Amino acid sequence: MKTFGTEGPVSPEKNYVVSRSAELTDFIDRIKQGKYLVIFAPRQTGKTTFFQAALNTLAAEEPIYFPIPLNFEIYEGCSLSDFYENLTEDIREAVKDVFQMRREAPPTTLAQFLENTQITNHLSMRRFFRQFGDMLENKRIVFIIDEFDGIPQEAVKGFLHSLRHIYLLKVPLRCPYSLGIVGIKSIAQLDYDRSVSPFNIHDEFALSNFTLEQVRELLGQYTDEVGQAFAPEVIESLHKQTGGQPFLVNRFAQILTVELEIPKTDPITMDHFSNAHTRLLREQNRNIQHLLTNIRRDPRFERVLMEITSYDKGVAFNLDNEVISELVTYGVIAEDTGGLCKIVNPIYQFRIMRAFKAAVNGLEREYLPEDTRAGFRDYLTPDGHIHMQALLDNFKDFIARAGFRILQIPDTPHEYAGQYLLFAYLDQFVHLVGGNMYLEVQTGRGRMDLLILHNTRKYIVETKIWEGDLLYEAGKQQLAKYLSIENVNEGYYIVFDHRKNPKPQVETQTLQDLTIRSYVIPVVQERPSTPTAQIYSES
Repeated sequence: MKTFGTEGPVSPEKNYVVSRSAELTDFIDRIKQGKYLVIFAPRQTGKTTFFQAALNTLAAEEPIYFPIPLNFEIYEGCSLSDFYENLTEDIREAVKDVFQMRREAPPTTLAQFLENTQITNHLSMRRFFRQFGDMLENKRIVFIIDEFDGIPQEAVKGFLHSLRHIYLLKVPLRCPYSLGIVGIKSIAQLDYDRSVSPFNIHDEFALSNFTLEQVRELLGQYTDEVGQAFAPEVIESLHKQTGGQPFLVNRFAQILTVELEIPKTDPITMDHFSNAHTRLLREQNRNIQHLLTNIRRDPRFERVLMEITSYDKGVAFNLDNEVISELVTYGVIAEDTGGLCKIVNPIYQFRIMRAFKAAVNGLEREYLPEDTRAGFRDYLTPDGHIHMQALLDNFKDFIARAGFRILQIPDTPHEYAGQYLLFAYLDQFVHLVGGNMYLEVQTGRGRMDLLILHNTRKYIVETKIWEGDLLYEAGKQQLAKYLSIENVNEGYYIVFDHRKNPKPQVETQTLQDLTIRSYVIPVVQERPSTPTAQIYSES
């Protein structure tokens, strides 16, 4: 039986694989046109699998093409001489592999040439390619270089200049005829002499995440083989939560089809989805480790990411900005339809929130009032459901009790302390009562929709930062629309007010036959000058 692959390139013989037929056709058409391509996408998005499929297609169906795969990952940190010496050997081995795959013997002259010729720098590389092309006359030689980011920095400029020189030659069968550079960075992000543009002839090819139809295709392969069906809403929710990110899609499917041990005679339902989702939100895997490592590289990342999710005005998508460019490279953010930044999927946003909130905020013991009887279980009704209004009323009172001490939470920007505390508060409660909590797909900028599942019921809490009366009222309408989509008749709206003279509010309204309870919660901006200063009063 095949499996959902999460360990390196996937294989059609062993794994369920998205065909990406449209993208492959486009890519191969560009190769046939002789283009020099740059394929860039974040790690674990299926780049290697994709280009291997393209090379296999060329090798099997187009004998005029001679595809040669290379990988520069192991060259990182090499000296210039070691790089070119090993590049020569790698080309020799790749050429032999192609002939063996085609069950042919290389011409004697070619074998002798490869054995006796050594590339020593970018100039000799240009001559090497010219002679190599002459040896394989009437063949269109295609190089695909994976993990190009591993090229030694001192080699980048000369290497790209030589390729540019070859590309501009007015000969019908230049060598390489076509070229693909695969990496996580675009050529513009590589560190070379910015006064010169060594590779301005390339055609960029961005490999996107899976579409909903492609996720259906992938999971459908499993159903066809095993007979176990996915409920349609499971497939849709899986795509929404992962944003189609290939690793996350396959990992989610692994949990659902293997680790939860669901009988193969039972369909996979939303209850199963919820359990798998919670596991994925709490586990460590290679993709999440990459995400967390990358967002911690620069302290400026936290502010930009929280600005994206906390304010209606959003953050302009500007690749000339170093911080935004880096976050795009790492696959954390992308451009939305309005030209603003968005976090690429709710799973990443949830993990980002968990990563940035303090492990211990020092206020956990004050989450509950002094007269609590059973701790957080006070907020369960007699029939075992969540009394969400009472739970959030207590959170409002907790912020008042904490006062200026929320400014003392370590490594937390004051501007986002309220949201971090709400996230930590609800996360602890949900974990204690055996529920599941995750972020839903955002239906608007500057908001964070928390969805809680417990005892067959769904609860939705939307949170944002105060930006004015009009946006406050508009947020209620947004929440009402979202509640209708989720088929929930009651929602909770929490707005943190950071103004110097905030006006606390608590109100319950009916909009479109839906009940919305709204809170405007003041967040202290500075420590009061006297210990008796009042920091909160409910109106």
